[in-house]
Amino acid sequence: MRRTIAALTMAAALMTGGCATAPAADAPALASAPAAQPPADAGLNRLVQAVNIPYEEFTLDNGLRVVVHEDRKAPVVAVSVWYNVGSKDEPKGKTGFAHLFEHLMFNGSENAPGDYFEPLREIGATDFNGTTWFDRTNYFQTVPTPALERALFLESDRMGHLLGAVTQEKLTNQIGVVQNEKRQGDNQPFGLVEYAQLEALMPEGHPYHHSTIGSMADLDSASLEDVKQWFRDKYGPNNAVLVLAGDVSASEARPLVQKYFGDIPRGPVNTPAAAPVPTLAAPKAETMKDRVAFTRLYRNWTVPGMTDPEYVPLDVGAAVLGGLASSRLDNELVRKDQTAVRVSASVQPFQRLSLFEVQADVKPGVDPNVVAQRVDAIIADLVANGPTQDEVRRVVMRDLSSRIQGLEQVGGFGGKATALAEGELYADDAGFYKKQLAAYATVTPDSVKAALQKWLNRPVYALTVVPGERDAYEEAAASKGAASQRPRYYREPQPGEQPMAPLPFVEGRPLPQVGSIPNLDFPDVQRATLSNGVKVTYAQRTSVPVTRVALEFDAGIAADPAAKLGTQSLMLNLLEEGTTSRNSIQIAEEQERLGASINPGASLDRTGVTLTALSANLAPSLALMGDIVKNPAFDPAEVERIRAQQLAGIAAEMTQPQGLALRALPPLLYGAAHPYGKPFTGTGDPAAVKAVTRDELFAFHRAWIRPDNAEIFAVSDLPLATLLPLLEGQFGNWAPAPAVKGVKNFAAVPPAPKQRIVLIDRPQSPQSLILAGEVLPLKGTDDILVLDSANEILGGNFLSRINMDLRETKGWSYGAWSLIQMIENRMPFIVQAPVQADKTGPAVAAIIDHVKNFTGSKGVTPAELQRVVNGNTRELAGNFETSAAVLSALRSNALFNRPDDYYETLASRYQGMTQQALDDAARKVIDPSKLVWVIVGDAAKVRPQLTSLGIPVEVVPAQPRQ
Repeated sequence: MRRTIAALTMAAALMTGGCATAPAADAPALASAPAAQPPADAGLNRLVQAVNIPYEEFTLDNGLRVVVHEDRKAPVVAVSVWYNVGSKDEPKGKTGFAHLFEHLMFNGSENAPGDYFEPLREIGATDFNGTTWFDRTNYFQTVPTPALERALFLESDRMGHLLGAVTQEKLTNQIGVVQNEKRQGDNQPFGLVEYAQLEALMPEGHPYHHSTIGSMADLDSASLEDVKQWFRDKYGPNNAVLVLAGDVSASEARPLVQKYFGDIPRGPVNTPAAAPVPTLAAPKAETMKDRVAFTRLYRNWTVPGMTDPEYVPLDVGAAVLGGLASSRLDNELVRKDQTAVRVSASVQPFQRLSLFEVQADVKPGVDPNVVAQRVDAIIADLVANGPTQDEVRRVVMRDLSSRIQGLEQVGGFGGKATALAEGELYADDAGFYKKQLAAYATVTPDSVKAALQKWLNRPVYALTVVPGERDAYEEAAASKGAASQRPRYYREPQPGEQPMAPLPFVEGRPLPQVGSIPNLDFPDVQRATLSNGVKVTYAQRTSVPVTRVALEFDAGIAADPAAKLGTQSLMLNLLEEGTTSRNSIQIAEEQERLGASINPGASLDRTGVTLTALSANLAPSLALMGDIVKNPAFDPAEVERIRAQQLAGIAAEMTQPQGLALRALPPLLYGAAHPYGKPFTGTGDPAAVKAVTRDELFAFHRAWIRPDNAEIFAVSDLPLATLLPLLEGQFGNWAPAPAVKGVKNFAAVPPAPKQRIVLIDRPQSPQSLILAGEVLPLKGTDDILVLDSANEILGGNFLSRINMDLRETKGWSYGAWSLIQMIENRMPFIVQAPVQADKTGPAVAAIIDHVKNFTGSKGVTPAELQRVVNGNTRELAGNFETSAAVLSALRSNALFNRPDDYYETLASRYQGMTQQALDDAARKVIDPSKLVWVIVGDAAKVRPQLTSLGIPVEVVPAQPRQ
């Protein structure tokens, strides 16, 4: 469960104070994999060797384990603290405590009072968050190098100086926030499935029997002393791992870590509870009703944990079954039988065990029993006969390529710090990632078959979720058992073991100063032009041997034909489903063998096809991309298959709060005749999708997907002189079709704003989704930096007025925000707030008050201005750490007609901002009386709350009446 910031995934034991160094060999060149053959074992081994995160580690006298990885590519450091405690360590009657405590850890410590995000924002932290899961709780941020000492102070203060800052008021508030996080998850289609799975698969008292989010009743019963004792028992330094990755060496890090963490006393050792892999006594089948668009089938088994030798072959087996784009289930059920619209299989890893899961979404109109029999037969065949060598190698190549790409980021949810921390915490080996990758490279079809036969021949849990009125759902059902009861696997305190004694409060413990942070040095931008006039914009990044290419067309959702909404989406979804020389399976398999990823997609303004490829395999990857873009077959059988999938996707959107809101708001803001007056999901209108012909798909492709409507953006470790001939070979001789080039018409004027509330009735919703918007008199080519900075204060980030009120003060929401949506033409101002159902009306009133006050007499304060200036200037280096971020910036600069040095000028522009300038920018264009509201919720509960607002209310059903 992650604590989300607003607007829209493992050395031997060391002697105390000792130091060990992991191997730090240079990464060898990558082997090129032939397009038509699986890579040789030698090639896979060379790829494994290329995945290298050299590190040093040491342990403080108090038991804190520290791992340091030096990476000087950018002036940033990832600071990641992982605690050896998760929801599996919770006693019965106290479920959700680990996650609740994670929230409290963000509410300030004794020497850093106030919300923890405040000082993080001030120092320009990026990728900052905290998460709780079954096995661990972690806190992480990437900070500019001169702010490292400040980050270490903050992390150490909440490790050693927290309890004096934990109050009943904070606890009560965060209980409300966590309960709204639970409501937000429960409110989604299939949102109750995890509870059923854990209940069925794990025996009563097993540490993994309950979900990390916990129960409403247990959260309600949490006392101040409960959470303080949780801290004393679980948050000692000897129960934690600190990883520093980035612009720092071990010799630089050690004195800083000693300075800030060295005086924190040891606590109890949290030895993870014993958690054997349970086996059902007999197969178990259950059916659940939910407000869903189609039937979904689940097959689940418990299997060994992530450090077990059998985990890797099981993970490979799951990918062969339903993880690859060319998986067995995809090929048989989605492509061949066309009885399912989506399938998947995966292993969700935990420390003590893992969950092997298969899913199949039944095509509407198909008998679920027929699909269930086919799913079981396909699983049984793989278990009996195992995968082929080619299937195994495709899985491994895909995973190795993904890991190589991940090496570019030092922090965040999946960077190098995460790989080192997981290994240290779960395997007592920061280099465990290397051993696991070696296991992938050497896995064989026989080892996969043996693991599948051992674990999937056990009784299965089969869950079927069918459309219907959701079964009775009680938010705060009574807790099962007294709070004092312990699960039978609970580890009792050891004799003589004492809780951690928190350090006494030392008033005035000084907050370290932040050193001078240099301005961003954005990569140099180079340009070229292909023979046919296609422009190429390029920047070089050499940290990983990866190339990213975006072939972009001036189209987007705005180009979707008003009479046939969904045409573009259907066309894009078909590009990878067959060309004049390759079928869909061949395209999927070739990407997997190359370790490449090709993705068609669209924003409101642009349509694009992106390629991410290992640079050693760039030539064949580009050849595949070129074939997909230029030579679609739109095979009639594939058209019908993808059409059915898109229709199922639209039906699913109409069961989701977010999908319903994003479909409803745009035509209310822009009018149906405007290019932006279309569902922002881009999936279109179901009646229109049913009627689109193959000829119309070809016509759309000829009009919009053409070289005289295209531009290429690329970021690579290869120099432009090497990349350009490859681009020229694929796209330089591409001639436009004789059809007339498509042109978007923005002449239509959005309707005059008419304040109203459209309440979409979605019964049984424990939470309401509030979405409001108005069209601004601004275009994306206008300079809106000052306005966007003003919006940050109103609702644009975690510390904004709207979020801090609805979430941190009132506890009505898990997160609320506002944004100026950057698009090429008329931009909207949008507010979004999911809130508990009984606070819908008051939440709307609170949002209106915030917007009125902000654009009226309560404008920007000096403190708010300084926070925006400091945060936005200091975060620039962290924002452009990866080649993906640089590629996105190149594309944005082109779309909004910005100069190449745009991002390098931002620091000085932020520093020149004034309160008056921000106030003027907001007051000029944001008018709360012009907001149009869409609310998705249970009308019977919500409608009465809206009467006092003085805004007309129209109630409409979530599903169109038949």
